[in-house]
Amino acid sequence: MSEIKILIQGYARPAKGGYIASPTTTLIKDSGKLILVDPGANDKLLLRALAKEKLKPGNIDIIFLTHYHPDHILNIRLFPQADIYDGNTIYRGDREIFYDGKTIPGTTVKVVPTPGHAHEHASLLVETKEGKGAIAGDVFWWEDGQEPPMDKQSLLRLTDEFVKDKVALRKSRQKLLQSADYIIPGHGKKFKVTRLPARRGGKK
Repeated sequence: MSEIKILIQGYARPAKGGYIASPTTTLIKDSGKLILVDPGANDKLLLRALAKEKLKPGNIDIIFLTHYHPDHILNIRLFPQADIYDGNTIYRGDREIFYDGKTIPGTTVKVVPTPGHAHEHASLLVETKEGKGAIAGDVFWWEDGQEPPMDKQSLLRLTDEFVKDKVALRKSRQKLLQSADYIIPGHGKKFKVTRLPARRGGKK
């Protein structure tokens, strides 16, 4: 059984001329490996979070990137020893190694293509004691202080101003809502799918 630990809850807030943002950074322990998902852009916050777990950057085996937006990837520079994974490729120094895109090799962590927010976007499904967790990346995200209504229809219609393909994004959201017991969004709080009503004000 795998373990998931949220090291940093993602944040996103408008600032003059743009945004201040860094994503939810998640640590997965599976099959003797430490997998860090979306290391983000705030290096001081990440190093403190790792130290709290008695870890150093050199302890991390794998970095998984849900997509290539800079707020999700800038801290990869802290992990020169780690293999970098996306939805179908492993980057090891100057080598690119293709894999089947179904599971992270040598682990039980499932890789799920979830395009829409970005064309290359991929999420992870992880079996834990709490149930099946989806590390969603920016399939779901919202600004600080703007948590959406927690029903499935509202989450499917959630506004994404950076979306590349609205139809694909809705399908990706539906896929994760149907597959997971709980979801960890790219920016915002973790939520349980099993407790969500189908519609706002409705029953499950």
